[in-house]
Amino acid sequence: MKSRSSKLKEQVARAQSAMSELASSKAEMDKIRREEHEEFLDEKAGLDEGLEGVKTALKTLQEYYGNDNGHATQASASSNIIGLLEVIESDFSKSLAELMGSEANSVANYQAESKQIEVVTATKEREVMLKTREFTFIDKAVIDSKSDRTGIQNEYSAVIEYLSKLKSECVAKPDGFQERKERREAEIAGLKDALSTLENETAFLQRSSRRYLRGPQSHNFS
Repeated sequence: MKSRSSKLKEQVARAQSAMSELASSKAEMDKIRREEHEEFLDEKAGLDEGLEGVKTALKTLQEYYGNDNGHATQASASSNIIGLLEVIESDFSKSLAELMGSEANSVANYQAESKQIEVVTATKEREVMLKTREFTFIDKAVIDSKSDRTGIQNEYSAVIEYLSKLKSECVAKPDGFQERKERREAEIAGLKDALSTLENETAFLQRSSRRYLRGPQSHNFS
């Protein structure tokens, strides 16, 4: 159980480290995306402004030379300028389209990577939650097992102590010489008393018996 708990904790630590790295990567991605978007806005603003200026110039020139027939010579000469402005307008439009496309690709890539990080992070978070729950349960079981083992050991020690005490009370210990001598003397004294009592009772019975036998012979029935 301890080995399993240790492995789970190592796996949780690795998952948390991976989550920390993912969070750092996400923060760096966010920073880069903000910077790219700010650059995009600045470039777009410049292109929009330039494109609007070229359009305004073209409109002005076209209106001026289109309404004034007296400037035919100048109109012929200004066509080169109008042509140049139209090329510039086309370049601005192309650059703006490319800029918009690049921004769209950056946004799509950012969203895809963010989604991937989100999925992996959610997976790691669930892994951490489940494995933390498991090793917490195991650690509690280990503590309970230790407590149970301690309780059993205490009970076992108490039983052994009680048996030892009971054995000392129930099992006869070898007597010493003095104890054997005193017990022997007590036994002899008891035997002597019993013999003396027996002799006295025997003498009494003998006397009573002789008295009984002499009694009938002392009477004269003739």
